[in-house]
Amino acid sequence: MNERLNTNGYRANLAPIDFEVDCGPLPVRGELPSGLAGVLVRNGPNPLHPDPAQHWFAGHGMVHRFEFANGGVTYRNRWVRTQRWLAERAGAAADFTAFGARPQKEMPNDDGVANTNVLMHGNRLLALEEAHLPVELHARTLDTLGQVDFGGELQGAFTAHPKVDPDTGELLFFGYGGPDGLGAGMTAGSIDTGGRVTHLKRFDAPYASMVHDFAFSAGHLLFPVTPLTASKARMHAGLPPYAWEPQFGSFVGVLRRDGSGEVEWWKGPACFVFHVMNAWEDDDCICIDVMQLDAPPNFTWPDGRTIDGAGHARLCRWTLDRRGRERVFTSGIIAEVSGEFPRIDERFAGAPYRHGWLAAHPDDGGEPFSQIARVDHANPRALDIYRLADGDATSEPVFVPRTIDAAEGDGWILAVAYRGAEQRSDLLVFDALRVAAGPIATVEIPHRVPNGFHGNWVAARQ
Repeated sequence: MNERLNTNGYRANLAPIDFEVDCGPLPVRGELPSGLAGVLVRNGPNPLHPDPAQHWFAGHGMVHRFEFANGGVTYRNRWVRTQRWLAERAGAAADFTAFGARPQKEMPNDDGVANTNVLMHGNRLLALEEAHLPVELHARTLDTLGQVDFGGELQGAFTAHPKVDPDTGELLFFGYGGPDGLGAGMTAGSIDTGGRVTHLKRFDAPYASMVHDFAFSAGHLLFPVTPLTASKARMHAGLPPYAWEPQFGSFVGVLRRDGSGEVEWWKGPACFVFHVMNAWEDDDCICIDVMQLDAPPNFTWPDGRTIDGAGHARLCRWTLDRRGRERVFTSGIIAEVSGEFPRIDERFAGAPYRHGWLAAHPDDGGEPFSQIARVDHANPRALDIYRLADGDATSEPVFVPRTIDAAEGDGWILAVAYRGAEQRSDLLVFDALRVAAGPIATVEIPHRVPNGFHGNWVAARQ
């Protein structure tokens, strides 16, 4: 990996920014599509007090809002004012671990760091991380409105990757870690468009681990459990709370969408997965497309030793064939492309689909995340790839449909690109089915948008 550092001692574009700002209309090169009307919101960690030794996953959430309206684009950013942010702003020392885990010292009304994802559901803009409930933000101002427990129905961990069923509009969710945050307990359920919890199921995974993402199909919720294990005893001994133990193997939990019955656990080879592209049911099989790694990057063995040779994530298909007696899933590479942050046309979530996009790595050893790639599952060898200039890197690509009823993939890809030579960022707009042709519009941002994680499009009609 390129270890190019900026002046603050961070790897390129990991350093936080120390300001909140409103600006725009921003300069645009090219032509913005007339049908692109709405808001792109993105979230990521942005520590109040820079520390290059701090894990990338740590830091208070900062949300970036790009509004497409009246032929132009405006920008606003705000920290999520969680209880931790307020305490540190008031002078308290930062006393919490990465990944949204609970602080070493308990604090009242702890609502985490809200630094991983942001989406709109039930007319609420929700900032998310995976160890605490969502934090609501004002959809226009980004003012922090407080934690959301959905009428008192939920408590504890709530995924940073909830899924919206495009047919019902319900929000599907899960949580992991149990009451102490590092156990094998899990929850899963659904929230309707009015914000009411309609299903809630509690169960145990085969072992305690980090379960960052999940998937759904027409009839099931699907939970990848891979052996980045969690251990409260290990943490209290001064060792890593999360560590790589491949001897446990990998599992997929299969739960009926209505919550009935027990979770069925399918076993597979030891590997690691952060993110899922999509899942669907095909005759007697369930298929799950994931970004699969040999081992988790940026983590260690239980004794703290660095993991060597984790490699890059590749797009793989897990197949659960329900015709056989054994509950064992298989994995196979779909396309020869590596990267992360997979996205689809969300109108096809949970169903058979054709197109997927990701932030990709070049195969010649260049800068990680310096490509945007489209995979056409009808011809996965014919990759559609755009490569940024040397020293640049892209965020997760977000798909926006041209119209509500447009064909799959007919629309645009939005991605925030870091410009290494200029130490600032641009927002790129692509024709989603012609990524290699390059951006049709480039929105110039006067400052850097630090590397973040996830975001979503909110159409003007919403």
